[in-house]
Amino acid sequence: ARLAGVLRECKALAHLDLSMNAIGDDGAGRLAGVLGECKALAHLELRSIGIGDEGAGSLAGVLGECKKLAHLYLSGNGIGAEGVGILAELLGECKALAYLALSRKIIGAEGAARLAGVWGEC
Repeated sequence: ARLAGVLRECKALAHLDLSMNAIGDDGAGRLAGVLGECKALAHLELRSIGIGDEGAGSLAGVLGECKKLAHLYLSGNGIGAEGVGILAELLGECKALAYLALSRKIIGAEGAARLAGVWGEC
């Protein structure tokens, strides 16, 4: 909760790395509540923070507001096909996105197909 309050004030923040912190799905929801206000955010690193499909869904809902986001790292989390599908729906809005890291994911054929379906929009 404190971090979310601080992030609201960091309008020029371009790189945020919260990797290896036990944020979880609930924390991702709180983080998502302020990420849309970080208009300069270009690199978001959320590796191994303990999120699953629910946390990915929370983040996906706000990523379209981060118009400068070029690098998104979500490796090492428990995001499955459902979460990847939710992310895929919003990736078309992330026109600056050049790098998406989803390594060590169990997205399956369904998740891969959903990503492939929007890849041309990125």
